[in-house]
This record gives sequence, structure tokens and C-alpha cells, in this order.
Amino acid sequence: MEDNAAVRVWSERTQQEKGDSLTEGYELELWDFTRISMTQNDLQELRDIWNSWNGEVKQLFYCNYGDLPYLLDVKVDKYLFRALAQFWNPAYSCFTFGGVDLVPTVEEYMALLNCPKIQADRAYSRPQWVAARIKQKGDSKCIPWRNLRDFILAHPDSKKRVDVFALSLYCLIVFPKALGHIYEAISDLFDQLDKGTTPVPAILAETFRSLNTCRRAGEGRFIGCAQLLLAWFHSHFWKVEKVSYRVFSKDYSPLRELVATSRRDDISEERGITILQNLQTEDVEWRAPWLIPDEILYRCGDFDWVPLAGIWGAVGYAPLMVLRQYRSRQFIPVTQGLAQCEFPYKDNNYKKRVREISDAWNQTRRMKGFTAGPMTTPEYEWWWGRRVNDNIPRQNQGNTQPIEEHLRVIPSELEIIKQDFEKRNSELGKKIEQLEEDKMKLGRVNDNIPRQNQGNTQPIEEHLRVIPSELEIIKQDFEKRNSELGKKIEQLEEDKMKLGLDVDIHKLEAEKFRITIKEQGRGRFR
Repeated sequence: MEDNAAVRVWSERTQQEKGDSLTEGYELELWDFTRISMTQNDLQELRDIWNSWNGEVKQLFYCNYGDLPYLLDVKVDKYLFRALAQFWNPAYSCFTFGGVDLVPTVEEYMALLNCPKIQADRAYSRPQWVAARIKQKGDSKCIPWRNLRDFILAHPDSKKRVDVFALSLYCLIVFPKALGHIYEAISDLFDQLDKGTTPVPAILAETFRSLNTCRRAGEGRFIGCAQLLLAWFHSHFWKVEKVSYRVFSKDYSPLRELVATSRRDDISEERGITILQNLQTEDVEWRAPWLIPDEILYRCGDFDWVPLAGIWGAVGYAPLMVLRQYRSRQFIPVTQGLAQCEFPYKDNNYKKRVREISDAWNQTRRMKGFTAGPMTTPEYEWWWGRRVNDNIPRQNQGNTQPIEEHLRVIPSELEIIKQDFEKRNSELGKKIEQLEEDKMKLGRVNDNIPRQNQGNTQPIEEHLRVIPSELEIIKQDFEKRNSELGKKIEQLEEDKMKLGLDVDIHKLEAEKFRITIKEQGRGRFR
């Protein structure tokens, strides 16, 4: 465990000597907009299998593989994800939102997976025999998921059913490269889990590599774990309730807490980009509420940052860029080399580089956190303002609204109709009450008339007839408006059923009149 002050001195000196990941004169390579496909595996059969198991079998799974099953219930908001992906900064292996850098860390994903058997320093390293076998058979060597499904349903041994179910989760959710199929390369990582190997570096590696590929090409299908990334994202935004002492309980599950938390999904992709583009420091929940600050893995071996070996390639990231996520004061990080560190397991010299990463993980280096105000050093603020970035959405200086204003609910047309209906209903009700009261008063006046007015020979009923006529007109108008609004709501209900949307029409949620917007490709966002 290294002292925070000593690491700061080393980091600032190294950055001054080596420079940053990108330097002055760099030509932008990224597209202005990245079109990402969020095609996912159908997980319903996995959910059905999980729900059919009793508590004993589920507990067996939790003890061996952690909280992976909760990923089955993490909603993948494709519009949120597409907005999020626009801010991925490949040169620094992080998200850059407005004036904020954020990235999932090894410690955060370890806490989310909550697997008791994982050893933090035992990272996956692809053996040479696996590489040779895949080179011989092709990288697409895989088997259909239905083969594993049949095994899970038929095998009498609970432990084996649990093992195969876990492998299915890794292949269909965590590394969903082939839809409906199980990659042989993933099974090698899975086999190492029994030895305490942590899958987190590999999960982060394939997440970052897929984001890199999509951003550089301007399009592509995301093949990392979208569920984990969104769970991480929600922990830092739209601030969740503090979990306080519960995080110390052995039964506490961050993923279970996140799945149970209701979230907005009525913000379009365009509006989501605007929100993220203008994020300020105060908008961020810097330390995830469920993360217990302890020590920070900041580099491995001779690398100035943390290399990550994945299933199909390797990349790196710099935890020193996001020290505030550990509730530690942010200083200038070392970033040189990050832009060139990625490589697939196909290059001529990739085996040597894989060995270097494997050796580096045998020499992990950690530092203590240091909490002090302000949470950034003056030198860091100066460095961040001058740092060279690639093509990421810039902060709009003219848009200074706080995030709460961006997230304020705008009433839909249906909500406006409902409000107008209630207002008119109230007004008509008051008018009817007033007319009834006037009628009662006139009745009392009639009773008190001492003699007939010879100049007016009309019976009193004729005088009073005009009042119920006006009252009747108001009632008829009320019923007509009520009927029209009822028909409009019935039509909306019918449209909802046709589109298959599970929306409660009686709650008159904002989604009603945004159905057509959604069909045109505009997003939702919480």
C-alpha cells in the first residue's frame, strides 16, 4: 500500500516528462455521432429457469457466482445507452461528460458482481493453447444456447445445472458477441473462475474495446455487458438513496438495490445528450453509494496504468483519472500510452504482449485514498482545461441549467387534456352549485311575496324556468365534453394495446403521446 502523497508526486512528474495520451497537433479521428446497435439476446428462457429454482439452488448459485442473476432484470434502455456512448473517449479510456471524467473501475465492478470467490489480483490471462486452438478452428467456434438450455432443464445434479446456467449468463449477457450462441473462448475464462480468477478485467476490457470500435467506426453493435455498464451509470447519476450501514451486511446486494429502484425512461436520446453534455461536478454522485472506499488499484508492473486482458483483445485504463470515484482528491494522472495500448489477439506479437500483461498483474500496486476539500488540486484544474481530447460533444456554455431543470417532467398532450378536463369539471361544478343556490334563494323569495304583482301576471314557475334551462344547458355541455374526452382516452387505450405498451392509462403517464416519437427513433432516458 503506497502513500497518496508519494503517488501524486510520481504521477505529476511522470506526466510532465511523458506528456498525455494525446498531444498538441493531434488530428481528430472520431465521428460526430456514433450509431450503436443495442441488439440483445432474448433472456426470457433464462428468467424462467431462474424463477423455477427453489431458494436452496439459488443460494448455491450466489455462493459460487455472486449476483449475476440480477442482470436478468436490469432494463437496457437503448436510448440512454446511445446517448451515453457519444461521450466515450477512446484516447483516455473513459467517459468525458461536459467537465467530468468517469469510468467503471475494477473495484466498482467487483462490488456489483458481489462474488465471494473472486480474488482481486487474480486476473484472467488467455493461455497459449486457447489461442492456438481458436486459430486452428476459427474465432467463431461456438455452440447453440439451446444445447445448454436442454442440459440445465434435464440434468439431475444441482451443482452442474448451476454451473451451466452461470456459463449461459456469461455468454448471453456479459460477453454477448454471438446472439443465441456460446463462444468456446468464453468457456476458458469460465473454467478459471473456480480457481478464484476475477472476470472483472476481462469484462471491462471487452466493454471498453467495443465502445472504442463503435466510436472509431461511427457505428456498430455493442458486444460488451450493457446491463453492468448501465447499473454502474445509474449509481453515479440521478442520485440514489444512500444505503448507509446496509453495505456492511453480508446479504447486501448493490445490483438487487439498483434493480428495485424505479427510473425514468421518458427522455429522448437527443435530450440525454444535452444533459450529459452539460454535466457539472455537483451533478455527479462521485462515489457510488454501495462502494466502500478502501484502497485504489492504480497501476500494474511497469505499466503506468492498469492493463486489461479480455477474451478477444486487450486495452488499458487509468484509475488515477477518476480518483473522486474513490472519494479521494483528484490530482494530475498519468495517461501517456493509453491511446496506443489496445490490441486484438491476432497481431504477430500479441502473445508477447499478453505475457507482459499477465506478469504485470502479478505486481499490482495500490495506494491509499486521501479525502480533502476541494476534491481537485489547482494543478489538475489547469491540466484538464488544456488537455487534448478527440471528437467528443463539447459543453454548451450557453446552457447553464442545472440537471434538475433538464430532468423536469414536461407534461404530455394527454396529461394536458386531463388537467384541462379537471379544471373545466371543477368550474362547471361550481357554476352548477351557484345556480342551484340561486334557485333556492328565488324559491324563498316567492314564498315571502305578500301579494300578486298586478303588472306581472306570469306564474312564478315561468320566472324560474329560465334557471333550470341554463342549468340543463351547462349539464349537457359537461356531459358532451366528458363523452368526447372519454372517447379520446378510449382511442389512446386502443392505440396502446396495438403497440403492446404496458402503460397504465388511468395514471395518464407522460408516455401516451410520445408513442409516435418513439416509433420514429427518438429515445427515452432517465
